[in-house]
Amino acid sequence: MTNSDKGLHKLTYREAVREAIREAMHKDERVFLMGEDVGRYGGCFAVSKGLLEEFGSERIRDTPLSESGFVGAGIGAALGGMRPIVEVMTVNFSLLAADQILNTAAVYLYMSGGQFNVPLVIRMATGGGRQLAAQHSRSLEGWYAHIPGIKVVCPATLEDARGMLWTALQDPDPVLIFENAGLYNMEGTVTATAGPVDIDRARVCRAGKDITIISYSASLHKSIEAAAILAKEGIEAEVIDLRSLRPLDEQTFLNSVAASHRALIVDEGCRSGSIAAEIAARIMENVFYELDAPVARLCSVEVPMPYAGHLEQAVLPQVDQIVNLVRKMVGADG
Repeated sequence: MTNSDKGLHKLTYREAVREAIREAMHKDERVFLMGEDVGRYGGCFAVSKGLLEEFGSERIRDTPLSESGFVGAGIGAALGGMRPIVEVMTVNFSLLAADQILNTAAVYLYMSGGQFNVPLVIRMATGGGRQLAAQHSRSLEGWYAHIPGIKVVCPATLEDARGMLWTALQDPDPVLIFENAGLYNMEGTVTATAGPVDIDRARVCRAGKDITIISYSASLHKSIEAAAILAKEGIEAEVIDLRSLRPLDEQTFLNSVAASHRALIVDEGCRSGSIAAEIAARIMENVFYELDAPVARLCSVEVPMPYAGHLEQAVLPQVDQIVNLVRKMVGADG
């Protein structure tokens, strides 16, 4: 649905991703989508619904339940000059294709002495909060951010869900796009002329002087909500959307922390070995003497994700936890 007076286009996150795929396929005949249930079923999360009828089975390809097989086929297609979009149903099952992603796609350029790029895009759903239990609810994007040779992006907004795909498809090297499945029903508007966006830079979503809250994906929206609550108490939190975990735009959050003198990182991944730990380390290495309080992290509880809804919410970072942590940190220096 569109609002012609304002040039705005109303849609959901799911529809934004679908529009991005559709536009890319119209722009470049080399682009095709492959994965489990992406065709006749319309995608596990209904992202690709209707695309089979529009583009046909040559460009919307249903695959067997073999992540290693079809991710490998995507690598081969990319090496052959195509621009594949490979959909892995959930990040948990990307581990079945870990050898293809980490040991082939990420290193092929290096192993070939710079002769062969792998222009591959892999999309996958990540995150909890949907009562899909332990085998479908991991947040492993921080794992992949550990690996040189790939880019890791996490669109949190409709604009990024709509615009990151085309930019990723233009990259000569593999790009992994992590879509938090809890965002698929999120509604909003984008400009009717919305186009490609930068995938290498963080964004300051809300300005503030008292503390910097660094987050990404679904946790970004909780951070923004918490900042609005804190503003009513006179605490101005600057909220940063990382957007990309590899490369990590450290300058944006370092500049913010140097100005606010406090940092809280909100990350749906587990605390141990997390991207939050990496960000905290970079803050300590670069702006330690600007800090008025220790860097804090709010991550998921380190247990397999429960099925029961109330237990699942207890595992994930929540708005009230962000608010309480910030109150404590701002008052830490008296």
